[in-house]
Amino acid sequence: MSNSMKLPISVCMLVKNEEENLLKSLPSLSVFEEILAYDSGSTDNSQLICQQHGVKIIEGDWHGFSRTRTKLFSQARQPWVFWLDADEIVTDQLIDELQAIYKSEIKVNGFLINRMVFFQGKWVRHGEWFPDWNLRIFRADFWEIKDYEVHESIDLTGKSFRLSGIIEHYSYKNWADRNNRVESYSTLWAEMKKREGKQTLHGEGFIRATWRFFRSYFIKLGFMDGLIGLRVAISIAREVLLKYKKLRLLNSK
Repeated sequence: MSNSMKLPISVCMLVKNEEENLLKSLPSLSVFEEILAYDSGSTDNSQLICQQHGVKIIEGDWHGFSRTRTKLFSQARQPWVFWLDADEIVTDQLIDELQAIYKSEIKVNGFLINRMVFFQGKWVRHGEWFPDWNLRIFRADFWEIKDYEVHESIDLTGKSFRLSGIIEHYSYKNWADRNNRVESYSTLWAEMKKREGKQTLHGEGFIRATWRFFRSYFIKLGFMDGLIGLRVAISIAREVLLKYKKLRLLNSK
């Protein structure tokens, strides 16, 4: 990796008590012209670590994923924005690829980047978790966030291009952490769908969960990851069941 060229990109991260992740993710970001961190109330050393790595800290309240991220992106001063989470690491391969791209004329408005999850001591290379393409780098004046409570995404004007370099995703500390987030995300999803007026059919949650397990474990080859592939497929199915169970309970009130 060559650090001779600063990339005209603002890296934007949401931060709250992320000191452990920041120690791993920030060292690889020195090649970017600007790094922004929106801190919604850290009580650990997150801000100190950010300051040590030249990160501009923006302090503010939490307004939900979509609105908070929109507020953060609007502070970017570079012509391109890089949406990065604190538990993600930019690989040398990706940086080298970006440096090559930004030396030439760019004819697209965004770049899709693949993420690979590291969990329980191994890389998850199949199933629902990989490949995991996300629009993460985009022109600062050609985007809009789809306003979801969780798993928000970018609505881009114009063409995008897939990069070969990946982001390493250290998403969950353990299964307890994964299960806690499933509980949280399923609640947010159910509340969002309740506001949208979504109704559920009898047995819909079970049918959808069964399909997601089958797709993750068999169609997307999750079985090739061994036991963890099986557990991931079960966890994904459980999340779907919880979403529809919670929505059904909300609709019954």
